[in-house]
Amino acid sequence: MVPFSGADEPLVHGGDLGAARRLFPDAPEPFVDLSTGINPRPYPVPDLPPEVFARLPEPAALKQLAAVAAAYYRAPSADHVVAAPGTQILLSLICGLVAPGRAAILTPTYSEHARAAALCGHAVAGVRDIAAIDDATLVLIANPNNPDGRLLGKADLLAVAKRLGARRGLLVIDEAFMDVGPPEASLAVDIAGAGIVVLRSFGKFFGLAGVRLGFALAAPPVAARLAALLGPWAVSGPALAVGTVALADSAWIETSRYRLAETAMRLDATLRNAGLDIVGGTALFRLAQAPAAGELFHHLGRAGILTRRFAEQPRWLRFGLPAGEVQWQRLQIAMADFRNSR
Repeated sequence: MVPFSGADEPLVHGGDLGAARRLFPDAPEPFVDLSTGINPRPYPVPDLPPEVFARLPEPAALKQLAAVAAAYYRAPSADHVVAAPGTQILLSLICGLVAPGRAAILTPTYSEHARAAALCGHAVAGVRDIAAIDDATLVLIANPNNPDGRLLGKADLLAVAKRLGARRGLLVIDEAFMDVGPPEASLAVDIAGAGIVVLRSFGKFFGLAGVRLGFALAAPPVAARLAALLGPWAVSGPALAVGTVALADSAWIETSRYRLAETAMRLDATLRNAGLDIVGGTALFRLAQAPAAGELFHHLGRAGILTRRFAEQPRWLRFGLPAGEVQWQRLQIAMADFRNSR
């Protein structure tokens, strides 16, 4: 287990175009932001009545969203669903449900997991295998994983939950990218009687990250505790309205899954044609490897294309999906220029 430190330090994430412009001040605009794993073809936001902006969110609207989310995510009931302004805010609340002890994070993964656990007083360590969780009372796993798309089997995860349950621990499964994963791999159907909390992100698959909507799926006593910690009116009226419509739109959901899979394959071809190796990913992003990944990051940045790099893995670059043919052309030209300059 590798100890984690630096809970109070700011972390670097994708999507920061302000930082990109400071790093590449002469890059052409607009930037092509491939640094996130967000659907580039977002759900079409419906027309919203003015009162959803003018009034406090109604409890009935929150209950309706919970019911629709339970059906979409296959949670046992609406009582197992907690809606929040994004899953980010839920992380520290969930980590705080367990008395400070040892927390294990399956790495490499989303860096906020470790930071949230450390802020709640846990001694955090990264592990490379779930068999190495030792005596941890809190375990956080992204499944599918970010950035490599690693997908763990349900039987293995339930075995971890059983081990944790024997010592009143908690397994937190971040399924932010499960919308494009195999539905049967989700632990949402297994939360009723186990020490498991499943996180689901709305903004990534539906392409509406700015709405700030996410869910915790857990046994009703845990769900009720999280809802109490969030307090009233945690989710905005517009987010309630958009989420309720989008999560029930099965036609859009199925079409979007198919389109994302096709687009990811196109991205694979573009990256391989430029000499990169695909080492992981999901239908919302690809992780590529190259000896000159650092040079490529700066080359693309000067061309106004932002990718995601990793200080701990200098040979890696993560690519999100371009939005539209103009962005595809810019990426393909920049990649060809890089390869021809080698």
